[in-house]
Amino acid sequence: MASYSAAVLSRCWADRSFANLCLLLFLVVSQSFPSLVAGDDVTHEDGSLHSSPVCNNKFRLVKVMNWVNGVESPIVVGLSARFGAVLPSDVAEALRFPAVLANPINCCTNSSSQLLDSIALARRGDCTFTAKAEVAESGGAVGLLVINDNEDLYKMVCSENDTSLNITIPTVMIPNSAGNKFADYLNSGKHVEIRLYSPNRPVVDYSAIFLWLMAVLTIICASVWGNSLRARGLMSEPSDTGSVNKDDSEKEVFEINAKGAVVFIIVASAFLMLLYFFMSAWFIWLLVVLFCIGGMEGMHVCFVTIMSRWTKDLTSSRAGEVLVLSVVILPLCAAFAIFWAANQRASFAWIGQDILGICLMITVLQMARIPNIKVASALLCCAFVYDIFWVFLSPLIFKESVMIAVARGDNSGGESIPMLLKIPRFFDPWGGYDMIGFGDILFPGLLVAFSFRYDRSNKKGLLNGYFLWLALGYAFGLFLTYLALFLMDGHGQPALLYLVPCTLGLIVVLSAVRGELKDMWLYEKKPPGSLPPGRREGPPPFTLLGLGPSVHTLTPLMLLPPRSFGYYRGRSNLKARRRCAGCGPKVFGEGRTSAVTACTASSMCCRFIFSQRLLGILPDAVIFIALIDL
Repeated sequence: MASYSAAVLSRCWADRSFANLCLLLFLVVSQSFPSLVAGDDVTHEDGSLHSSPVCNNKFRLVKVMNWVNGVESPIVVGLSARFGAVLPSDVAEALRFPAVLANPINCCTNSSSQLLDSIALARRGDCTFTAKAEVAESGGAVGLLVINDNEDLYKMVCSENDTSLNITIPTVMIPNSAGNKFADYLNSGKHVEIRLYSPNRPVVDYSAIFLWLMAVLTIICASVWGNSLRARGLMSEPSDTGSVNKDDSEKEVFEINAKGAVVFIIVASAFLMLLYFFMSAWFIWLLVVLFCIGGMEGMHVCFVTIMSRWTKDLTSSRAGEVLVLSVVILPLCAAFAIFWAANQRASFAWIGQDILGICLMITVLQMARIPNIKVASALLCCAFVYDIFWVFLSPLIFKESVMIAVARGDNSGGESIPMLLKIPRFFDPWGGYDMIGFGDILFPGLLVAFSFRYDRSNKKGLLNGYFLWLALGYAFGLFLTYLALFLMDGHGQPALLYLVPCTLGLIVVLSAVRGELKDMWLYEKKPPGSLPPGRREGPPPFTLLGLGPSVHTLTPLMLLPPRSFGYYRGRSNLKARRRCAGCGPKVFGEGRTSAVTACTASSMCCRFIFSQRLLGILPDAVIFIALIDL
């Protein structure tokens, strides 16, 4: 019974209707998030804030080392002010001083506490930041920690009247929770010591280089997946006769059209607004569940395909209608996804997230296709405008960048959005992560994958084709994104602002120069009423018993690729065989160039699945007609 249940589960997963629905939803969700997030950072500069010759320090993150009764406690991160002394960047140069609560606690008037040679601790409010610093310095303090009224790090600036300041002590803003702990320790009579320093970030972010490689290689791998296997002899070649179906390696795919591209961006915008207004911890967990389902599907597809090709003996063992290999791998993929979801906050969780994400994106880029440059232009231009609007223009309407606000996840309960690749900043003293949203890989990736198919179809070489140049264009565009992120002091960048011109712009210009733009603009567009290759005019000899319409009428709804990841197989030297997935007996059919296999059962199961197929509810449900190339 256990093996039967596993086989049923695997067969349901093979149908992949629910999984593909999650993949489509994931594609929408992935574009609803920020294009590129630099990591756990702050915006160092803001031109809108008042600046003067005596108030022109750069905002810098500050490490607040602290000891309670001689025992070192976790480091607190603060933010330096526009004014005052600049903190040392080396911990060896930073001095250790005792902390003292100002009295009054707002530090707006002279303190009755002894502040000499100590770091004063004061709460925000009741007077300006510069006034607090002047009072603390007049009392002999060597530094000032300002406790914010929330967990944010507010930028402390000067007022327009502060033109003659002479503050020589460093002033640092710290979060409310950390400040309250310090105050509680001091009120209870404990001895608190503090050391302040602000280490510099490395000029070259090596983690960003690894992330750049991951994104580029993901697109290249997804584009050449099937053809690379065939080149190594791991995949059967297409038949020399008029091929009725697609190559053995190809999954069922769906093509995006121009109208769908526009609607897609509208839906993504609506979803982004939904996240902006209703972001919560349970919403993030819903996204995590969808991500796990999609990631599990991606891992399952990738591993079954690779292992079934490398070790063909594994394809001979079956449990009912599916491969034993598929039955074994599916629960392992599910266990991997569940383990990641349960350990999202662990230091190693980024590894599992990247594995799930890469497998998922490879699968999506193989399933979703753009048929020509016309659709690519509609999709990428809409995504281009979408990115720029929600990052740069939305503050004019919502007073803040909607996309950046969603990325921060202010109301997410500490949970993070999973639809991105990320790598820890191993060589950065501040830690954090370098991240890139899935949308910045998937949308340009659709165009890169199209260029590879076009080159193969037209027998183009590496240099006179388009795939190589688009892959290089994507890599260069992503490099420009990171360069802009560095030059603009960590301001979040809409990556498609750089990626679209470097991919779509490149292929349009290159094809125009070569005189192939017209062909690529409407490439693969079939004239109305045309039949797929290998289809005959007139009624076929078979009908679906109990369902009425002829096979000829139903075939366009139910065409399958010749192999669906090991769940059924057709070989040129074998008679075509199919089983109607639990609904009826095996039926054999042969033809000179193709074999038609039909399910002859008229059971309720077959009726139900067929009706769902007609309604489009189960796009990958069990299909009753398979054209298998012989």
